[in-house]
Amino acid sequence: MTSKEYNRLVDNESDSLFRFALRVLADATAAEDVVQEAFTRLWERIDTVESGKGKSYLFTTGYHLAIDLIRSRTERVDMEAHGALYEPLPPDIRKRLDEGLALLPEVQRSVILLRDYEGYSYEEIGSMASLSEMQVKVYIHRGRAFLRRFLGELSDLI
Repeated sequence: MTSKEYNRLVDNESDSLFRFALRVLADATAAEDVVQEAFTRLWERIDTVESGKGKSYLFTTGYHLAIDLIRSRTERVDMEAHGALYEPLPPDIRKRLDEGLALLPEVQRSVILLRDYEGYSYEEIGSMASLSEMQVKVYIHRGRAFLRRFLGELSDLI
């Protein structure tokens, strides 16, 4: 990878990596730290990361850093404090959805956020999270099924 490619990644992917980390961590400061550390690690390995693989490396690193941070915390993630989905939802529905997301296992929550909030393909998510495409589909299916049960009568909204 060249420094020009690295700079292009900084320009093009910083915001999406931050949004992803923010959704996973529900903490803007921690999300900023994850983004900074992911770019630092990419820079340190600039000579070994293949051209065209920087985005995958960046998001895989960001994913693992966020998961490590979650594991080191003792409290549960509070998803309520951060942003809406694609369109603003009524506060009671958004609160309930965020509560459901916070209850999901880390991997399910991460792949759902990458797919449904950030719009990544199954293949891209698998690459970022070191999962097969089939594992990604299974985690998304199970996570969505849990959210439907959790939301009860609101399930027709998702």
